[in-house]
Amino acid sequence: MPDALEQRLIGELTTLVDPGVVAFADALAHACPVLPLGVLFYGSLLRKADPDGILDFYIVTENAEGFSGGLVARTGNLVLPPNVRYSEFHHGGRVLRAKIAVLSRPQFEARTSLGALDTTIWARFCQPVRLVWVRDPESADAILSLIAGCVTTASCWSALLGEASMTALGFWQTLFAHTYASELRVEKKGRGNSILEGQEARYAALLPLGWARGRLRFSARGDMLEPVFDAALRRKAARRWALIQTSGRPRNVARLLKAAFTFENGAPYLAWKIQRHTGFDMELSPFESRHPLVMLPWLLWRARRLLKRPKV
Repeated sequence: MPDALEQRLIGELTTLVDPGVVAFADALAHACPVLPLGVLFYGSLLRKADPDGILDFYIVTENAEGFSGGLVARTGNLVLPPNVRYSEFHHGGRVLRAKIAVLSRPQFEARTSLGALDTTIWARFCQPVRLVWVRDPESADAILSLIAGCVTTASCWSALLGEASMTALGFWQTLFAHTYASELRVEKKGRGNSILEGQEARYAALLPLGWARGRLRFSARGDMLEPVFDAALRRKAARRWALIQTSGRPRNVARLLKAAFTFENGAPYLAWKIQRHTGFDMELSPFESRHPLVMLPWLLWRARRLLKRPKV
């Protein structure tokens, strides 16, 4: 029987999205070596539609047998997950573009716990998400549990990092300020606050549900919430977060270096970024598309020339 948090999340996960997004996810799932548990859609385009933007998908596999690619890519996804690739999909006369990350269920679950050093999974999937493709009811239950774990961990960390008494949104603002600071991110300062815009009621409702699932007691006085735990636990949490922060950026740097060898379709992705921001089409050759790593110096030189060229 789903608990109160899971019941709330079921409605969110199953909210309808653009049919093109669903069709894209279906194609991705059936292209996997083994049918995955599900495909999650999240990120900026879920929060605000942009016909020229790039979708964010996470494919959750049962285990490593569901990973695609060669030996280097599959090993990279085992050692330093997730692998990421770029893909395009034609639907209804449109071209949909997406970044796709792949993670196994054990890897996902390990990154949803309160003791995880890697914040990238629970900090993302405590945010709005849709389950746009799922293998079967058992897989849906498994993914629901993973997402509920992300919300629970995020909620508890917000209490441990926040002040003794705050509003629900104050706790979330504190949390996202900390998670963005712990990662190598290019977003502007205050980006964490924009995540809450338009979703204030959602986050306010989820916080006490996450605390209840995490067995964290709290009291409420009007809009002010006060988690109940002793000073020793807060000091222990501060030491743990310091470790998370010092390890977060080197980990993300390592992921960027790994991506140079495992990011599939990197050249078309670069070409699309150049065209989106400058209006210039790089017109990749078939060889450039197939061998982005070999051609990277040449592609970067061409991109630099395009960026310097004045628009007509």
